[in-house]
Amino acid sequence: MATKETFIQSINDGYHFKGESVKIGAAMLNGEVVPEAGIFLPLKTMNRHGLIAGATGTGKTKTLQMISEYLSDASVPVLVMDIKGDLSGIAAMGAENDKLKERYQKLTMEYKPAVFPAELLTLTGKNGVHLRATVSEFGPVLLSKILELNDTQGGVVAMIFKYCDDTKLPLLDLKDFIKVLQYIGDEGKAELQKTYGNISTTSTGTILRKVIELQQQGADVFFGERSFEVDDLMRISDDGRGMISVLRVTDLQDKPKLFSTFMLQMLAELYASSPEEGDLDKPKLVIFIDEAHLIFQDASSALLQQIETMVKLIRSKGIGIFFCTQNPMDVPASVLAQLGLKIQHALRAFTAADRKLIKQTAENYPETEFYKTEDLITQLGIGEALVTMLNEKGIPTPLAHTFLASPRSRMDILTPAEIDAINTRSKMVAKYNQAIDSESAYEILTAKLQEAAEKSQDTDTGTTKRTQKPEPTTLEKIENNSIVKSMARTAGNTIVRSLLGALGLGGRTTKKSTSWF
Repeated sequence: MATKETFIQSINDGYHFKGESVKIGAAMLNGEVVPEAGIFLPLKTMNRHGLIAGATGTGKTKTLQMISEYLSDASVPVLVMDIKGDLSGIAAMGAENDKLKERYQKLTMEYKPAVFPAELLTLTGKNGVHLRATVSEFGPVLLSKILELNDTQGGVVAMIFKYCDDTKLPLLDLKDFIKVLQYIGDEGKAELQKTYGNISTTSTGTILRKVIELQQQGADVFFGERSFEVDDLMRISDDGRGMISVLRVTDLQDKPKLFSTFMLQMLAELYASSPEEGDLDKPKLVIFIDEAHLIFQDASSALLQQIETMVKLIRSKGIGIFFCTQNPMDVPASVLAQLGLKIQHALRAFTAADRKLIKQTAENYPETEFYKTEDLITQLGIGEALVTMLNEKGIPTPLAHTFLASPRSRMDILTPAEIDAINTRSKMVAKYNQAIDSESAYEILTAKLQEAAEKSQDTDTGTTKRTQKPEPTTLEKIENNSIVKSMARTAGNTIVRSLLGALGLGGRTTKKSTSWF
């Protein structure tokens, strides 16, 4: 028979970990907080990824904020993708109130308002550190995926990258790539066919349209220099806490391809640049993606495949990825199966479809004798959640109805003045926000075509000069005059006849003499 004592024993056994851990709340039984049954989060398994789910207004974003704070305290850097814009307050001091006092009294924990070291990042260059990447860094495979090209078109993209490598044409931004596309479809087509084979005009036209579509979603502001170095996401502040990087993407909700582009490049770069770490005592970096359902709903198939691959492989690099969404079913099953930590806030059952979904959700959690999970999911209060995670041996912990701690930083957005103050003193803004326009494929090809045009013009002019006769002199003009020529012939004949006459050979002209002469 389930009793309070057996409940406490079960929770304490399940949530007692070797190594460093942080307390995030206390378990509840029959609607009452049991402070003796503390819920701890083991840092060692934070690279096993996780899920924070719940309906709007149930507190899942604040749970994300609270866990980020504890990770920062433990010197673990954090990247938070803030789609709604309400996570920037992590860079400001929290404020105590009666509700917070009551919550922490129930938890037998002490509330200490705090401000955390934070950087504000942006993909558009507005109000934060400007994140960029060059086209070359994407490479032909990722670029083909984000453009959703078929194998033939992807082959053309691979050929373009090879040509640019062979001819030292840097591909930095989209105008470089577009210029090369135009060049190989026109002036440079014959040049490329000699080395790389025939190029379909249809393929280059399709690729060009896809690139322009990406441009229309604002990708021009993302591609270029200076490229963001992913090592800057793993910084430790001067006081030893992990830096919390808040990527503010509130202006990208209607631009899924731009966000997909960023996600593909960032995950690939993190995976490629991070060495294998094995099982660390705590992760090198934890990434939280708030409102992740927006990504999965609008993302391309390439992004979904890439996320699935990265979730499976990046754990060994010491990096954890956490998805924060409204319903676990928003996450593809292949990804959901890889998530070790699950924090389930309340779901609402307004329709028969909702109830079916809740029943399906409940089946994803461990069975327990203390709760009827299917019913409890709809009865959770704000700041309460069902929690289960993996211990050091990879075994799921008991399902716990948890009364969660709250964030200690501000649970609201920053003011424009506060944002400006953070950016003004940021070394990262000074490092990345200066636009660089290096000589690249666009400038090199433009100069090459201009030089070719000038040579062609000079050649045409030279040919014209060689075929035209030089301007005649005055003497030549006189000699070439038809009247002068006639007079000269007459005078010449007269002189000849006079000379012949003087030699005795002249005289009257007869048919005979004329014939003889």
